[in-house]
Amino acid sequence: MAATRFEIDKFDGETNFNLWQVRLMAILVQSGLKKVVTEKKPENINKTEWEELDEKALSAIQLCLANTVL
Repeated sequence: MAATRFEIDKFDGETNFNLWQVRLMAILVQSGLKKVVTEKKPENINKTEWEELDEKALSAIQLCLANTVL
């Protein structure tokens, strides 16, 4: 099965941050990663699993940033 792909304009520091943030959050929701940026680590997940989710969320965010922002 092919993975679903979502694309948004990369944030470059000049475009509408609020709109970009809404779209990025939607991508994180669809990827099952929103909890990583909005919640504390749940008690029922081990540290390694949480760190893996954290890395995935970080990379998803970084891929939505322009090189000039990184």
